[in-house]
Amino acid sequence: MRFFPWGFWLLCVASGPARGDSGSKARSCAEVRQLYGAKGFSLSGVPQAEISGEHLRICPQGYTCCTSEMEENFANKSRSEFEAMMKEAGRSVQTTLTAQHRSFDSYFQDLLNKSEKALYDAFPSMYGELYTQNMKVFKDLYSELRRYYRGSNINLEEALNEFWTRLLERLFKLMNPQYHITDEYLDCMVKHAEQHKPFGEVPRDLKVKATRAFIAARSYAQGFLVGSDVVRKVSQVSLSHECTRAIMKLMYCPHCRGMSSVKPCNNYCLNVVKGCLANQADLNTEWKYLMDSLIVVADRIDGPYNVDTVIGTIHMRIAEAISNLQENKDSITAKVFQGCGNPKISTKGSSSEDKKRRGKVALEAKSSAQALEMLVLDAKGNLTALKTYWITLPGSLCSKKVMASSAADNKCWNGMTKGSYLPEVMGDGLANQINNPEVEVDITKPDMTIRQQIMQLKIMTNRLGNANIGNDVDFQDASDDMSGSGSGDSCPDDVCGKRLSKSPSTRQPETHAIPKQSGHGINGASSRSLPSAFLLLLSVAFIAAQHLWR
Repeated sequence: MRFFPWGFWLLCVASGPARGDSGSKARSCAEVRQLYGAKGFSLSGVPQAEISGEHLRICPQGYTCCTSEMEENFANKSRSEFEAMMKEAGRSVQTTLTAQHRSFDSYFQDLLNKSEKALYDAFPSMYGELYTQNMKVFKDLYSELRRYYRGSNINLEEALNEFWTRLLERLFKLMNPQYHITDEYLDCMVKHAEQHKPFGEVPRDLKVKATRAFIAARSYAQGFLVGSDVVRKVSQVSLSHECTRAIMKLMYCPHCRGMSSVKPCNNYCLNVVKGCLANQADLNTEWKYLMDSLIVVADRIDGPYNVDTVIGTIHMRIAEAISNLQENKDSITAKVFQGCGNPKISTKGSSSEDKKRRGKVALEAKSSAQALEMLVLDAKGNLTALKTYWITLPGSLCSKKVMASSAADNKCWNGMTKGSYLPEVMGDGLANQINNPEVEVDITKPDMTIRQQIMQLKIMTNRLGNANIGNDVDFQDASDDMSGSGSGDSCPDDVCGKRLSKSPSTRQPETHAIPKQSGHGINGASSRSLPSAFLLLLSVAFIAAQHLWR
């Protein structure tokens, strides 16, 4: 009988924690009430103290400060807040890319405008009627160059060839006013022009250099706009239902559990955000290719293609070509007459050639090479920084927006309670989320909007690749190229063939660490300890009964 008091004492100790938890004073919900009101919700029906949480559908079902309505409101709020975070991050990238486009576009347009203005200022005094009677030919050239740069479907080589043809026809008539030159005769002359080279080597040389410079400049400017547009469209992609639940659990469930001051574990946050942005991370490869391609073309613009010199001296090359024609007028005329015959003498002979001014006017091109060099350096720095945007976005959102705790913190919110977070961090992209412990992700169903944007990146990168080697590119609508996009882009057969439901056979179990309980209120972890306490209680009772029987 002397063992009975000892056995009875063990019985009381074993049953004490289970009773103590349920009987302790419930914690105040003042912090949650304050947060809930600050988010714009009515405090009507919000508990003053913790209540039982069996009604919860997202948060752990321990004692809680959240009703079903509060949980739903917090879930919707977390969704809108996370989408706002995405758009804000996207706007920062858009701002960078559009600023780069604006800087280069302003520089390039200014370069072209200065060349055109220099032509208008100098040519009247240099060429007299040769210029004034053919002003439209020059205006049309600059107009076509601008249209090409802005993306019109124009064959630049043909546009330049057309300019030289029209200019030659008009100048030849003006330089030979004593002859009646018909359109048929001009056609014959033009056919022999390539052989006679009336403008010297200028047309061929300018065509090669200007074509490469304009192709590079147009593709370069367009690349910034495409990148910005991709970010804008991807940032508007809505969150899935599973993601909304996971974000709610990450951001607001600790408040419901009375742990408002506990920050989410960093790795826990990373798994949630990587699961939510799995499709977005698949942009990484093509996005990086686009950034690299823009950097390569930037080097071409400031290097071999020498945009500053080529575009800024177009007027000077035209003047050089006209001077070649004037200086070789007699020999060129003789060759034309030899190939096409002598035209009839005009009855309206004129001395307009004599009125033409042959005075030399110095043409200068103010170099802006230093400005271009600074533009390119700035662009390359920004493009390099943006290369990893899509795969560093989860870490950026967790550290700067969600305000997750440090990686080594073992007193953070792990989705269930305060403690450590044990699951490993998932890789980047859709295929790597097959075993994400926080977000159910069906990797066989990629987001079509994002797949279309991946295709846009591929198309733009291809254009830049062509521009890099001086090939002209077609800027027509790429909608045809996007047909069938997203079919198997980032989903290998050996991965997509697996069953993706979170059944025990495919999903790794959640292994959140359970910290020591503080003894106030019932929570998810303490409720799981009740079966162990009950077994201990039975064991002690059995031992006590044995001693009593003896």
